[in-house]
Amino acid sequence: MPKYNYVALDNKGNETKGVIEAGSQNEAIGRVKDMQLFPTRITESEKEDKGRKSKSKSAPKPKSGGKKGGVNLNIKIPGFGGVKPKVLTTFTRQLATLVDAGLPLLRGLRVLEKQERNSTLRGIIGELATSIEGGSTFSEALAQHPKVFNRLFVNMVKAGELGGVLEVVLKRLAEFSEKAQKIKGKVKAALFYPVAVLIVAIGIMILLMCFVVPKFKDVFAGMNITMPEFTLLVLAISDAIRLHIVTTIICVAVVVVLFLLFIKTKFGRQLWDKFKLIMPAIGPVISKVAISRFTRTLGTLVSSGVPILQALTIVRETAGNVIIANAVAKVHESVKEGETITAPLEASRVFPPMVVSMVDVGEQTGALPEMLLKIADNYDEEVDNAVAAMTSLLEPIMIIFLAVIVGSIVIAMFLPLIAMISNLSGEGDAGGKGGKE
Repeated sequence: MPKYNYVALDNKGNETKGVIEAGSQNEAIGRVKDMQLFPTRITESEKEDKGRKSKSKSAPKPKSGGKKGGVNLNIKIPGFGGVKPKVLTTFTRQLATLVDAGLPLLRGLRVLEKQERNSTLRGIIGELATSIEGGSTFSEALAQHPKVFNRLFVNMVKAGELGGVLEVVLKRLAEFSEKAQKIKGKVKAALFYPVAVLIVAIGIMILLMCFVVPKFKDVFAGMNITMPEFTLLVLAISDAIRLHIVTTIICVAVVVVLFLLFIKTKFGRQLWDKFKLIMPAIGPVISKVAISRFTRTLGTLVSSGVPILQALTIVRETAGNVIIANAVAKVHESVKEGETITAPLEASRVFPPMVVSMVDVGEQTGALPEMLLKIADNYDEEVDNAVAAMTSLLEPIMIIFLAVIVGSIVIAMFLPLIAMISNLSGEGDAGGKGGKE
């Protein structure tokens, strides 16, 4: 009877490995499940596995066919290995449609390889097909490209393979990616206006400080007047920018680098992520996006058959915010000890009471995945409202900011002229009075 190597998770989420004898791979999966384990990988014995590896290694060597063969050939070059999320989402949707239509996975990959315009993704699809031809599963082939397919993608596909519902999981992945891209696009569109105004304000300030203010300084130099302190301050800033441009750029660069280094530290990242959640105007949007991402990711993973502990680990790694990740880590520990999800969510003070209540109801009714996805849909709408509110609030703020910057410089330049005119009018009045006497 053939032997199978298995990798599985127990009830606490710990990974265990072993060898089992079974008549087929399906029988091996059943026997591992009978041991109260969740199998994540079932492969044949070491000898057969080595034979498959040798075949997969020898297959890419011939160059006469014109196909690319080496593993990870297209993702090793820094800066050129990534695939845009929009392109990856389209690939996932197309593959889900082909598999759902009854086309074998390998043939579907070959079809998509021929029609893919993105050269990087085309090469990766070819490598996926080659790995599957060599005996690897689809999830194992995806795991060879971690820069393109993250753990969320790989684990959902693995769960779909084990459950025999790969087309359903691919559809869910495509929908997940599409909604994530939609929210990201809305936030980017909302931030475009304030960023554009900020760039214009900086450009106008540099133009005034480097070219306009020095002209006024030359005019003031020929006048015997006492300039106000505010005007002297603006003139000093102008000289610093104009005469010490290199030093100014270095100082700005040093500040930016120090800030980036600070937020890479554990304390700095935690402080910065917490500030992002509570900062005025933008904070509510970031908070709602984070909650939507957490609930949709967890709901999609659990509904696809990924064990809850493994799903929480993936959610923690893909949270994108340390505060949210710490809250998810506490949830993981709570579930690992056999407790509920609700208590640590409520204790984190990151998730609103409505989210905690809906999760509690989902746990009690056994419909947690469906409830998490409903929360995500609800928060997608909340993100739309928050983005609209942020845009309406930021527009007047940025206009006022631009007016204050330009207005302050203009006022600083005209204050000496106003003082000079006042002195001249005062002397004229005094001369008129003396003539009358």
